[in-house]
Amino acid sequence: MLRIKGLSKRYRTGDLALKGIDLDVPDGQVMALIGPSGAGKSTVIRCINRLVEPTSGTVMLNDVEITTLGRGDLRRARQRMGMIFQEYALVERLSVMENVLSGRLGTVGFWRSFFRRFPQSDIDEAFRLLARVGLDHMADKRADELSGGQRQRVGICRALIQNPDLLLVDEPTASLDPKTSRQIMRLIKELCAERKLSAIINIHDVMLAQMFAERIVGLQLGAIVYDGPPDGLTAEALTTIYGEEDWSATIRKVDDETDHENIAAPELPSRHRLAGLT
Repeated sequence: MLRIKGLSKRYRTGDLALKGIDLDVPDGQVMALIGPSGAGKSTVIRCINRLVEPTSGTVMLNDVEITTLGRGDLRRARQRMGMIFQEYALVERLSVMENVLSGRLGTVGFWRSFFRRFPQSDIDEAFRLLARVGLDHMADKRADELSGGQRQRVGICRALIQNPDLLLVDEPTASLDPKTSRQIMRLIKELCAERKLSAIINIHDVMLAQMFAERIVGLQLGAIVYDGPPDGLTAEALTTIYGEEDWSATIRKVDDETDHENIAAPELPSRHRLAGLT
């Protein structure tokens, strides 16, 4: 359970980005954060894992108060919060496998990570995750050889190899075409269901939020103005979140039955192709 109480953030410029956010996210729930640019969506996510320091309020994850932790305890707590970034945040010159294994850097120790000497159990898990998202055949490829959708899948694997309790997902589809966007959102939803993971997804696309989230929270100027189910996003609700507009096309349901991509996990590939990682 993630519990946020009175979360506020005021920047040095005096701008108030968050205004006393109260939010509970139960275990296993996939929640979408929507709202116009500047509403505070990314700030909420980054305050949860303290990439941005809150000005006031508390963040509790499974009875651990994140907002009061010192540096060492915060580093360990962040291992329980997998982060998926809009721009993927991969190391371009490293292989797909090395990028996935970088999600274990906080647990394997400095020297083992420096020399890329990861435990065999971590390598096996990385192969399982890559197989699950359909990229096991690309384990040796450099990250800069991948498409946007493939990079985002590597980022998902990197977050999941931490074995987190919570996924924080920041604009996962912003740089992707419509079909790939739906595939990535479907994948995140399926993986959360398989692992009983909670997820908070900051997303601009209202239709994708309606299709793949169980709950939608709408922000406007740093405050929650909508918190409810996807089918509650009426034209009036969207006007409250975004302002006056013709929302008839946005709230129309989109059929989701023609672009399903087979991402079932095949057999675990050989672990010996990656010389130097054992």
